[in-house]
Amino acid sequence: MYSVSASTKQPVEICFEYQMTLCFARPTVPVITKIPFGKSLENYKLFFAKPPPTRRPYMSSTSAASPPDLGTVDEPTSRSRTDSGSSDDVLVQYVVLRRDLIDAWPLGSVITQGCHASVAAVWIHRDHAETLSYCSDSNLDHMHKVTLEVKGETQLKNLAEKLEAASIQHKLWIEQPENIPTCLATRPYPKSVVASFFKKLKLCK
Repeated sequence: MYSVSASTKQPVEICFEYQMTLCFARPTVPVITKIPFGKSLENYKLFFAKPPPTRRPYMSSTSAASPPDLGTVDEPTSRSRTDSGSSDDVLVQYVVLRRDLIDAWPLGSVITQGCHASVAAVWIHRDHAETLSYCSDSNLDHMHKVTLEVKGETQLKNLAEKLEAASIQHKLWIEQPENIPTCLATRPYPKSVVASFFKKLKLCK
């Protein structure tokens, strides 16, 4: 015979000696408890078994997810890449120093020469559209410069002549009153336009 407990809303089987309660633990594991006949169910705690370990469902070979195609993963965007194009089109200013002066002069003096050439090249071509873009408010904190080196004065002059012949606008800085060519700097150019003129030079370290 079965009845329903008012407190637990669970089915109760009434026996001659025992009343037995069948409880269901989460998710579907039954627990049998024996309670002496005539005792109220409210005086006893219900015990729940631990659920069985979760098993991963079987997946057929046809339903299994296919591995990602690594060939289609997008590459991260380069820091030097601009919204208008690839990294080869970023506006950049090249500065070229003399290694012999780096080895002979105080470091601060050589840096000063590079600053002179860089500022002069920008100022001389201040009305050019690419210079205006390079110095614009939106690009001011994202300027790109490449600082390279040549062996000495002869190599610096040869580079200046090569740039002049190709109509690459630049400033060859000649320190006064010594009248010594110490460095040069281009105006801002798209990297793809001028990079080939400097590909054989070493980074200044």
